[in-house]
Amino acid sequence: MGQKGGHAYIWAPVGSRPLMVRDNRHVSTYIFGAICPDRAVGAAMIMPCANTEAMNRHLKEISREVAPGAHAVLVCDGAGWHQRGRKLQVPDNITLLSLPPYSPELNPMENVWAYLRQNKLCALVWDKYEDILDACQSAWRFLVNDPDRIRSIATRQWACVNV
Repeated sequence: MGQKGGHAYIWAPVGSRPLMVRDNRHVSTYIFGAICPDRAVGAAMIMPCANTEAMNRHLKEISREVAPGAHAVLVCDGAGWHQRGRKLQVPDNITLLSLPPYSPELNPMENVWAYLRQNKLCALVWDKYEDILDACQSAWRFLVNDPDRIRSIATRQWACVNV
């Protein structure tokens, strides 16, 4: 998320062209987030860059949020910082599930990011980096403070695991 944001679709009368702001500066930040639709909870970190070190910190945060005695399955796409290897340190209570290439629609978090961009983080211009951080924090809190919203955005009937 950042100053070089995109536009979102908005409701407007037919034939009108509503104004939309756009910032051409290039300061941004990254939200590393995970949600559990069953428990309707989430864990996130806002980081200045997206790399393996940031992902390791995020995995530790998720690990702390996993219910005692439970095991989390984290759906990951092909991002470079999601790749397994010596540098990525996956806690014992988390398993990474890699998606096939070119299939972001299978990752429920993509719907979360699209929702937050469209409803909380678009059409805004921030003066400084701290304002971007505050907006990201506010958007994430809005999401995790509404359990029904988490369930409605991220639940997939085909992805339920019953043990």
